[in-house]
Amino acid sequence: MNEKNAICVEGARVYLGGREVLHGINWVVERGERCFILGANGAGKTTLVRMLLGYAWPLFGAKVEVLGCRFGGVNLQHLRRRIAWISPLMHRWLGDREWTGLEVTLSGLDGTIGLFRQPEEQEKQKAERLLTALRAEYLSDRSVVTMSSGEQVKVLIARALMTNPELMILDEPSVFLDIAGREFLLRTIEELATQRPDLTLIFITQRIEDILPVFNRGLILREGDILAGGTRDEVLTEGNLRRAFDMPIRLLRGENGRLWAVM
Repeated sequence: MNEKNAICVEGARVYLGGREVLHGINWVVERGERCFILGANGAGKTTLVRMLLGYAWPLFGAKVEVLGCRFGGVNLQHLRRRIAWISPLMHRWLGDREWTGLEVTLSGLDGTIGLFRQPEEQEKQKAERLLTALRAEYLSDRSVVTMSSGEQVKVLIARALMTNPELMILDEPSVFLDIAGREFLLRTIEELATQRPDLTLIFITQRIEDILPVFNRGLILREGDILAGGTRDEVLTEGNLRRAFDMPIRLLRGENGRLWAVM
């Protein structure tokens, strides 16, 4: 066990529905790193996340350690409280109840989407501080159903931070957002990375332009295999992207360091 590592996976093969979805994955992420996972639909990104959360299990003989806890000898419910998971699926769970931004933020303490009890004053103060830190204090009294998708994601990030997580997994958080909403979200993630240097961030996407320069290490998945892994510059090459997406991709670099794919 290496306490420097937030994630350590060795020889992980995962079968789902009688089919091998991940093939012998070996992957290490150190604590405090900002890491991206890029891949087309069906590459295995979601299965990898499910495995890290203990919702999908590799074949016997694999090693999976998250935050110093080795799977097979850890209480997963306790471990999950140390992990913040942001997924577009959570948008659907908000439903049409008139929860306010503050109530949804507070619900992170109970692992629910929406508040079902009277919060204590110190809990409210913490939720308000988080919303302020994310420049979302104006959403505190707003009904979530009246917010844009980008604003909802901000509230969900504040909700995830209520438990002081050590690892945050952003699982394609911009998939349902328009251009303005996506840029709003990416600015929030950049600010979060600055404010919480101790927080390990994993960003999953299929969009190259979403990978902010703050994500300085990563990997590309293709059909359940790691096609490339290492530093940002080592991984995000035209050759790797062409193999990952089977398209004649060329890369353009913006002044802010972001990459854009063109044909």
